Amino acid sequence: MGAGAGSGRGQLFLRSLLFLLLAGPPAPRPAGGQLRYAVPEELEHGAFVANLGEDLGLDVSTLSARRFRIVSRAGARQHLEVNLENGILFVNERIDREEVCEARGTCLLHLQLLIESPLELYRVEVEVLDINDHAPTFPWQEYVLEVAESAVLGARFPLESAQDPDVGTNSVHTYRLSPNSFFSLEVQTRSDASKFAELVLECALDREQQGVHRVLLTALDGGVPERSGTAHILVTVLDANDNVPVFDQPSYGVSLPEDAPAGTLVIQLNATDLDEGPNGEIEYSFSGHAPPRVRELFHIEPRSGQVLLKGPLDYERASLHELYVQAKDRGPSAVAVHCRVLVHLLDVNDNAPEVTLTSVSTPVLEDAPPGTIIAVISVLDRDSGDNGRVSCEVGPDVPFELRSSFRNYYTLVTTQALDREVVPEYNISITARDMGSPALLTRSTLTVPVSDVNDNAPRFLQPSYSVYVMENNAPGASICSVSALDPDCQQNAYLSYSIADGHIHGMPVGTYVSINSDSGHMYALRSLDYEQIRSFQIQVQAQDAGFPPLSANVTVHIFVLDQNDNAPVIVSPMPRNGTVATELVPRSAGPGYLVGTVSAVDADAGLNSRLSYQLLQATDFTLFSVAPDTGELRTLRSFLEQDATRQRLVVQVRDGGQPALSATVSLLLSVVETMPQTLSDFSEFSLPPEASSSSPLTLYLLVSLGSISFTFLLAILILTAIRCHGERRSRQGDGCSPPRCRCCPWSRPSPDGLKTSNLTAQPPAGTTAATCLDVPGGGPPGYCYKVCLGPESAQSDFMFLKPCSPPRNNEKDPGKPSRPGQHLNVSKQIKQPNMDRLPPRKQQPALKRYQIPHCRNRGSG
Repeated sequence: MGAGAGSGRGQLFLRSLLFLLLAGPPAPRPAGGQLRYAVPEELEHGAFVANLGEDLGLDVSTLSARRFRIVSRAGARQHLEVNLENGILFVNERIDREEVCEARGTCLLHLQLLIESPLELYRVEVEVLDINDHAPTFPWQEYVLEVAESAVLGARFPLESAQDPDVGTNSVHTYRLSPNSFFSLEVQTRSDASKFAELVLECALDREQQGVHRVLLTALDGGVPERSGTAHILVTVLDANDNVPVFDQPSYGVSLPEDAPAGTLVIQLNATDLDEGPNGEIEYSFSGHAPPRVRELFHIEPRSGQVLLKGPLDYERASLHELYVQAKDRGPSAVAVHCRVLVHLLDVNDNAPEVTLTSVSTPVLEDAPPGTIIAVISVLDRDSGDNGRVSCEVGPDVPFELRSSFRNYYTLVTTQALDREVVPEYNISITARDMGSPALLTRSTLTVPVSDVNDNAPRFLQPSYSVYVMENNAPGASICSVSALDPDCQQNAYLSYSIADGHIHGMPVGTYVSINSDSGHMYALRSLDYEQIRSFQIQVQAQDAGFPPLSANVTVHIFVLDQNDNAPVIVSPMPRNGTVATELVPRSAGPGYLVGTVSAVDADAGLNSRLSYQLLQATDFTLFSVAPDTGELRTLRSFLEQDATRQRLVVQVRDGGQPALSATVSLLLSVVETMPQTLSDFSEFSLPPEASSSSPLTLYLLVSLGSISFTFLLAILILTAIRCHGERRSRQGDGCSPPRCRCCPWSRPSPDGLKTSNLTAQPPAGTTAATCLDVPGGGPPGYCYKVCLGPESAQSDFMFLKPCSPPRNNEKDPGKPSRPGQHLNVSKQIKQPNMDRLPPRKQQPALKRYQIPHCRNRGSG
């Protein structure tokens, strides 16, 4: 071995340092829009390469925050690294140029630098400069060269070449031969500028004088300092085999596709030898300095000279293979001759493109503007030419596109606004296709989730809600539930419900209902009463938790349903002083005689307030009947002598609710021969003492009924006085005494109400005056009803009317007073009656009935 073969790592470092001192610091060299530096191999870890922060014009203080880094393929060794504190590119691990670039002339490290916020990409090339760290070496330490003694002067004998992994001037530069008398050395240069030595015979050989010659061959490189390697050559002088094989040509060239199978014939070599016999038989083999890679890939048939393919070829690893073949005859003192075979590989499209996601910024906001960068994608195809030219595209129907920034580098950007509620996530298919034939492609899927933005307001499931609540509900019970949807997600879709401020009948809405802010369930805070409030509406708001929050309102209509919770209240007849209601009936009354009317009210509504009357108990059911709709109590037949003089009746009033509620009233009817002028219990009524609690509604009812009654009676009194005064003047000679009255002309009652009133009053005041009044809808046909005002008229009582007909047995003495009617006293506990279901005007208890004196008709009476 040479002197430099055993040098250590310390000497390498000193040589590298010396190289740096001589060459100066590496300066950036722009190369096609990118930076290029040069650095010698074998530098120690941490050695300075370049100041990238200064050369790229970057702010050094932001390099770490912006994630400034070198992007490399997975599994690749990271020879260089960047210091994020000062932006300096330094050696991360020792670089062996011969290992990284094998036998290539120029060794370049391609770096892709990536920095984010905003996303920027830089390309840097670092040339690894060769240093003289390898000495030339020979395949063997000692060569045996057999030379026939018949060799002529000037005969040339090629020697094994020394190999030096270094390149350029650091490779093998020349050879030297130790001084001797027989041989000289000539150095030849091949077409690829490599050197080899030939031993030249300068003096005739004589085996008998000296059979063996020893010389020392030294190979020197051109590096500084110079390195060398040596080999001993043992020249053995043989007897004459004076012809050597000769190849057809000194060098061969052949092309072979890289996908050629094993066993493919690469080339057929041919060498000739003019000798005969064994001296003319040629054997082929690889020369001694054929590299191991060549021996792995190719095989030579020794006798035929066929070069066959042995292993798989790879154009991307090496596009050219140089085979050194020797041919030697089998005779004594055989001399080997050499030739070179250059195998050029043809690229085949056998590598699909490789897609690498260099940087991905996900998720992306749905309100990101068009042109937002989502990812940086690098594409690599290790083939060459059209086979390595790659086009990249994304799948259809996605709002994304690829934009080319550098060769084989693309940025994925948005093309339109995104909507997470329509598409929450995109699976983007990225297809890389080369230009080979047939084309190869690679598909990679990138999942891009879309981040939500609060851009949707809540929406209720219904435009409005109608809720029906039965009255007398339990406080705190759930009455309904409202629900809204928000197509956003997470906190932007979290909804809270609330009730807008407002008032219901002067009270805050919050005292009536409440709502669960999370579920939307609504609860009644008080028991509702249909008779007090029948419906109301509230505004419910649903608001999300986004920023800024969005909300929506909906109207909830709450209808209170009536419940049959009020029994009928009998308002006429009412017993006085807690006794049974009594009534006098003349024995002369015929069938259909109106004894009186049972009147009742019900505070409920609808069917719950529809009342029906029936005779529940009677002394004689064949004598009386009650109209089921009006409550009129009439006789069914005339009284007989055997009929009891006291008839006890029980009338039941029932509403139409489910279950039905009812009330009863007991009546005591006395059959008399003559009718005294006393008040009837069917007129004036009062409520039982237990119904005496205070109620504003009852007070309003009392005031309203009192006002109406007083106005009506006042009008009757005024009309009666005016009519009686006019008739007294017009009939002064008629002889109608005060106790008598003239029957007023009867006109058929109109269904529209009171049309005309024929009132006749006779003075003096304070006496009983008979006045005729047409009552609308009252009584059966053939009855004439009259109003007679007697001394008790100061009470403003309006009496029920008696029929006026030709004298019959049921006519009473006009001098007998009629009974006063009952007064209506409504308890404050009773709810306001339903005015839609009040009895007809002829049933209203505000009317009092007086006994009409016997009338004697005159003239047209």
